[in-house]
Amino acid sequence: MPETQNPSPAKTTYEATNIQILDGIQHVRKRPAMYIGDVHARGLHHLIYEIVDNSIDETLAGYNDVIELSLNEDGSVTVTDNGRGIPVDIHPEKKKSALELVMTVIGAGGKFDKGAYKVSGGLHGVGASVVNALSEWCEVEVSRDGKIWFQRYHQGIPQCEVQVIGKTSKTGTKTTFKPDASIFKTTEFRKDVIVDRMRELAFLNSTLKIVVSDVDGVEETFHFEGGIREFVKFTDHNRISLVKAPIYINGERDTTMVEIALQYNDSYQENVFSYVNNINTHEGGTHVTGFRKALTRTLNASAQKNDLLKNLKISLTGDDFKEGLTAVVSVKVAEPQFEGQTKTKLGNSETQSIVESILNEQLSDFFESNPSVLKTVIEKVKGAALSREAARKAKELTRRKSALESSGLPGKLADCSINDPEHCELYIVEGDSAGGSAKQGRDRSFQAILPLKGKILNVEKARLHKMLENDEIKTIILALGTSFGEGEFSVEKLRYGKIIIMTDADVDGAHIRTLLLTFFFRHMRELIEAGRVFIAQPPLYLIRSGREQRYAWDDDERASIIESMKKMQKGKSGVSIQRYKGLGEMNPEQLWSTTMDPAHRSLLQVTVENAMEADQIFSTLMGDKVDPRRTFIEKNARYVRRLDV
Repeated sequence: MPETQNPSPAKTTYEATNIQILDGIQHVRKRPAMYIGDVHARGLHHLIYEIVDNSIDETLAGYNDVIELSLNEDGSVTVTDNGRGIPVDIHPEKKKSALELVMTVIGAGGKFDKGAYKVSGGLHGVGASVVNALSEWCEVEVSRDGKIWFQRYHQGIPQCEVQVIGKTSKTGTKTTFKPDASIFKTTEFRKDVIVDRMRELAFLNSTLKIVVSDVDGVEETFHFEGGIREFVKFTDHNRISLVKAPIYINGERDTTMVEIALQYNDSYQENVFSYVNNINTHEGGTHVTGFRKALTRTLNASAQKNDLLKNLKISLTGDDFKEGLTAVVSVKVAEPQFEGQTKTKLGNSETQSIVESILNEQLSDFFESNPSVLKTVIEKVKGAALSREAARKAKELTRRKSALESSGLPGKLADCSINDPEHCELYIVEGDSAGGSAKQGRDRSFQAILPLKGKILNVEKARLHKMLENDEIKTIILALGTSFGEGEFSVEKLRYGKIIIMTDADVDGAHIRTLLLTFFFRHMRELIEAGRVFIAQPPLYLIRSGREQRYAWDDDERASIIESMKKMQKGKSGVSIQRYKGLGEMNPEQLWSTTMDPAHRSLLQVTVENAMEADQIFSTLMGDKVDPRRTFIEKNARYVRRLDV
């Protein structure tokens, strides 16, 4: 048989005429994700943050103390400050108003000149011009020099010259923009997401007041004179603090300003939020490394000095100081070096030593003056150390029994046949009945089923060694293949590309789902951040009329289907409705076609848009305090759509 020849490629030219040159605005519109991350909800909200960050920079420079943000009825957003106002005079080289350059030229801004801004969050000079380029229309009013200056843009292009439209005694900038629906998948802003970020900025800037108003005229004002101390209190309001008030540290070295607030609570979780020039550095960096080293060293030294470790037979490690710790680490750096365009990890080596020295000196002085606080904290740390040792022994014991580290898999796991993680799915299913239906209905080649017996441990209320004694948690860890714990857990070891939580549509199912999500959020958050965790959406109803049967996922869809069936059937036959309370009520074929078939199923991807807000929800729902949980339920009861009574 003759060899198959590759077809000859079509002749094309590749010359200078094929090279396209896009100006800045065109490039932003062509490749928006390069500038704002994506064109979904996250990127949409990033537009607001870019404009607000410019106003924050005026705050950091000492010229602005109020930001007003309003969501308008037409889908636009207005951000107003009382800073100096964007310059409007003619640029000596470009021969255009500085306002027009800032709004239309990528890379034009005042952040490069340290005479204008000593410290800033927006480093690249792309914020306002990118927002303008990705807006259907944008308007800017600048109040300065006794006049109000104005310019309007369409998709980043000026529609008029910069002009004077009035007089004023005030200063500041007012920017209104409407996101371009031809760019974004959604143009609907979520007030709760915006409020979370504005509250965060108000915590980080104690002199600043931020007012957020919605289309109904409802206003929320954020102003915290206590700054990040109130940030820590807010984070821990669902927990019992072990100290009367957060410990506050601040100082400045070599133009780097450091602010730290911390306290210990009765929980077993750690919450450290870090910021550089108001930017949330999710991945930490040198400032967080300096914080951790200084905290460990200072607490250890103070405990030794006060003879608080004499009966402890094991040495303390850095991990022992994390349990129950809530802290905010905020630094202002003149020339921050971030790792990657996402600005989530600080790389400045000098920042580590600055944070270390300031925290070490001031924290040592604090404990010297507050020995009772030191004793309380060290007791908490000692408890964590003993738990760590117990967990280590539990791990060794279970390893010998092939429960965590061996190549063996849990007996109850029905694994899939292919080995490529990117094409494999693990369904974590509630109960043997649903597990049986799922095992029979699945595609065995790529879908694995792990049935759970009962409810797993509430990890919000348990230390590590108690978790490792729980059979269901050990089974999950072993099935995932990621190992577990500090220094051992690895996303790269994950055996499945998708982890799908599939529980009954009743109260018990919702509780089990919440317990699983709490476990993943507290101890395997990297899986959520990597987009690996999903929630299956089984239907609530099976509706039959004659030979026709259809599924409904909520009450509205049920009503619509019933109405539709009555008009086909012309009232000749009745409509029967079956309410599914358990997955086991579906036969394998039904479970496959509605919930497991990739061609027809509906999955919710679990994300962490705001770690602080997620922490609040988990501590409220799963923590020890009853009152915050009752308040949460009362506040959110009206949003319930699926209630099993």
